[in-house]
Amino acid sequence: MEDRVVVITGASGGIGAATAELVSKRGMSVVLVARRKDALDAVASRCGENALTVVADVSQRENVRRVVSAALERFGRIDVWINNVGRGISLKPSELTEEDVDEVMRLNVMPALYGMQEVLPHFESRGTGHVINISSLLGRVPFAVIRSAYCGAKHFLNALTATFREEVQASHPGIQFSLVSPGVVRTDFGLNALHGGPDSRQLPDSQSAEEVAEVIAGVIESRQPDVYTRTGVQSRIAGYYASLGADPQT
Repeated sequence: MEDRVVVITGASGGIGAATAELVSKRGMSVVLVARRKDALDAVASRCGENALTVVADVSQRENVRRVVSAALERFGRIDVWINNVGRGISLKPSELTEEDVDEVMRLNVMPALYGMQEVLPHFESRGTGHVINISSLLGRVPFAVIRSAYCGAKHFLNALTATFREEVQASHPGIQFSLVSPGVVRTDFGLNALHGGPDSRQLPDSQSAEEVAEVIAGVIESRQPDVYTRTGVQSRIAGYYASLGADPQT
């Protein structure tokens, strides 16, 4: 891959860290963003000299704006912006409070919205750029009842990505917005969920963060708009909706 400047939020562990290490090995410069300085520094040490760390809580717009400025000051441009911040919640829909829903949206939707909005002027000035939003299979089908609010937030993110793409490409066709949707990934996601949750490493049909990172790296190259990280997922999604037996005439 030619040298690209890639901003990765949520880069201190899991999918973000794996992606940073992979693309840096392929010649890309990386801007690593997360709240935990020590963990970020450890990832940066494995990414080489073309890694910049920015300690920031990207659920705050001013911090996202600061990330854009820091990346441009160091590298002079941004080619790819990966929105990878998110957090699960373990509650059935009947148990959700207003505070729970507000928090899940704040952590799973607003960082991506801020990232897309704040990097857009730079992309428009260059006529090119690429946003990759990390969604979830649960953003397509609500398989997990205890992930009710998380499913809703990822559905929102999917729609936001698609409508952003349609709006921006009407005037700037060189700017792409992509979705990458993993299933269960062997990270701390489950353990870190609000109200606790099962360890993702113990769930069936999981994949590693490194496997997901390979798919993300492929999307940087292909610029495909919508990608799953496992084969055969489309038929599973189609089967879910077919099982509902919806009648389009009613």
